[in-house]
Amino acid sequence: MSAAREMLCDTARAVFAKAAAAGMAPIEEAGFALLLVPEAEGGFGGDWGDVNAVLQIAGVVIPDLPVAELIAPDGLQAAATVSLMAGAMGQALALSIEHVNTRQQFGRPLGKFQAVQQSLAVMACEVRAVEAAAAALAARLDSVGLDPAAADFEMAAAKLRANRAVGVVTAIAHQVHGAIGFTREYDLNRVTIPLMRWRGEHGNDAYWAARLGRQVAGFGGQGLWGAMTAR
Repeated sequence: MSAAREMLCDTARAVFAKAAAAGMAPIEEAGFALLLVPEAEGGFGGDWGDVNAVLQIAGVVIPDLPVAELIAPDGLQAAATVSLMAGAMGQALALSIEHVNTRQQFGRPLGKFQAVQQSLAVMACEVRAVEAAAAALAARLDSVGLDPAAADFEMAAAKLRANRAVGVVTAIAHQVHGAIGFTREYDLNRVTIPLMRWRGEHGNDAYWAARLGRQVAGFGGQGLWGAMTAR
C-alpha cells in the first residue's frame, strides 16, 4: 500500500468512527465525495484502488451509511458493493478468530479444536477470495479509466464471487460464535446483516451468473483464454 493510500485509510477510519455516531455529516465535510475527482478540478485525484480500500473500511465501521453512493458513480455501484462486502467479511473473520481464541470450552479455547480450525480455514479462503476479486476488479477499472463496460467481466465475476461467499461466511461466523453472535450488543450482526442485504443488491447470484456466462460463451474456448491472459 502506498503512503498516500495509507494516509487516506487512516483518515477514513477516523472520520468513519465519528460518522458511526453522527451520520453522514463528518464524511461529507471531509470531502470523500471528491475522492475520484481529479486534482485539477479540486478533488483528491484518487483511483478505484483508493475507493476499494476506503469502502472496505466503511463495510466494517459504518455498513449502514450510504458511503458508496456518495463516492462511486451510478455505473460502478455494484463494484462499490463488492468492496463493502469484502470489508464486512474480513471483519466477520477477525471477530470469529478473536472469539474462538478467548472462549473456553472443556478447559481450552475453542480455537484449539480441529473442527473449529477447519471451519475457520474454509471461511478464511472465502474471505481472501472476495478480497482478491475486489482487488482484481479495482485494477481492471483503473486500467480502463473507470469504464464500467470495459470492466464488465471483472465486475460480474467479483459480484458473483462475493455473493456466493456470503452464505458460507455468515453461517460459519455464527456457528463458531453460538448465541452471542445474534445479540444486539455484539458486533457480529452489524456486518452479517448488511452482507445478506448486499448479496441481493444490484443483482442476485442468478443475475450475475447469467451475465458472466453470456460473456464467457461469447468468447468461446480460445477467446476466453486470450481475454483472460490479456488482462
